[in-house]
Amino acid sequence: MSAGMAALAAAARSFDPSRGIPFGSFATQRIRGALLDELRGLDWASRSVRSRARRVETAQQELTAALGRTPTPAELAESLGIAVGELKSIDDDVRRAVVLSLQGFSAGSAEDLVRERTAGPEDLILHRERIGYLHHAVDALPERLRRVVQGYFFDERPMNEIARELGVTESRISQLRAEALILLRDGLNNHLDPELLDGPARAGGCVARRRETYYAQIAAQGNLTSRLSITNPLGLPHSP
Repeated sequence: MSAGMAALAAAARSFDPSRGIPFGSFATQRIRGALLDELRGLDWASRSVRSRARRVETAQQELTAALGRTPTPAELAESLGIAVGELKSIDDDVRRAVVLSLQGFSAGSAEDLVRERTAGPEDLILHRERIGYLHHAVDALPERLRRVVQGYFFDERPMNEIARELGVTESRISQLRAEALILLRDGLNNHLDPELLDGPARAGGCVARRRETYYAQIAAQGNLTSRLSITNPLGLPHSP
């Protein structure tokens, strides 16, 4: 908490409103970085050990989803392009970095003491499908809305720069951004969580027809296989 508050104060001192970047986005980046630095400083394991452990964990989850079972050490090592002995060495390094209190144990198994919080194979597939739908929902947006979303969220460009490019006011860019986010939300909910959709627009009205056309264009962008094949979530640090 102290590291986050210090980063917030530093962000407030260095913030330049003339750049057109919202203070919330500006401060969030610096607070997140400060928290990560603080946590890394408290971690007994080196960054290289944690990085290798994350690679192993990700590969294990993907293999479990693909095989429908837990992969063997040989299969996991082959997927990572390393020897089985090196895989064991990574596991040993992580175990040596774990610090436990001898007074902190209570009755029960290890599973009772430390609950598993990583996503399972089903969660991994659902997440990948949602990422695929988000790709398709952005691609299906009307051109002007798509340019605002890509410019503001993905390229992290100031609104005044996007406004000059599109020949409109900065307040109009803000309106287009809000309109695009509502359309993206409803487009994703239509395909993934229909119960979360707002009440339908007037049947047969222009708004209802445009939305139905947009929903159909999202579906036409691909199928389940193509959505799951999208492994890079837009390749950018933020999503709308």
